Amino acid sequence: MGAIREFLEHQSSRGSWIFGELSIEGLTVRHVQDIPAPTLKVYTRPEDARELAKFDESGRYRPLKTAPNLRRGWLLNLASLDDLRLALDFIYPAALGTWLAFSRGDLDAIPLRQTLDRQTGMYRVARLITDEQAEAAIDEICRQGCLRRRLWSIHGRHAGRPDDNLPCVLCAEGCGILIAACRTEAKRNLPQ
Repeated sequence: MGAIREFLEHQSSRGSWIFGELSIEGLTVRHVQDIPAPTLKVYTRPEDARELAKFDESGRYRPLKTAPNLRRGWLLNLASLDDLRLALDFIYPAALGTWLAFSRGDLDAIPLRQTLDRQTGMYRVARLITDEQAEAAIDEICRQGCLRRRLWSIHGRHAGRPDDNLPCVLCAEGCGILIAACRTEAKRNLPQ
C-alpha cells in the first residue's frame, strides 16, 4: 500500500484531479458532474462509497463498477489518505493499483483470445466466438458501457496508450461481463 499512499499524497498536493467519474480534491470526493452542485448529501466514511457505487440513479444494481452510470448528488468528506484509498477501491476496485502497475511498466495486457482460451465449464463455448462477434461484444460492453481504457485487443495488446499525464481506470483483461456476452454470442455458432 506504500506506493498507492505515495501516489495519493502526490495527487492531493497537485490540487483537484479526475479519476473515472470522480472529482477528487484533497480528501474530498464527488461525482465529476456535481462540481458546480451547491447542495450534496455529505458522507464521511469510506464504507459509504461502497453503497454509493452499488446502484445507479434509478436504483438499479450496477454489476460493472466502471459503467458510466455512477449516481450523483453526494460528497465524500474523508479523514485520511487511507480512507481515500479505501473509498476509491470501493468505487473502482483495484483501479489505483492497476494504474500504478501500468505506470511502472509492470502490467501485462492479456489478449481476449488468451482470456477465452482459459475458460472452462459453461464458459468454454466462448472460445468459439468469431472475431466479428467479439468486436460487436467489445463495442457494446467495453466501448459503450465501461469507463475503463482497454490495453488489450482480441489478438494482442491494444495499439493505443492512455494519457501518461493523468491517472485513468485501465483494463488489462476482458472482464466476466464481457466473457458472459462472448459465451452468449458463441452459442449461436453451435449446430442446432
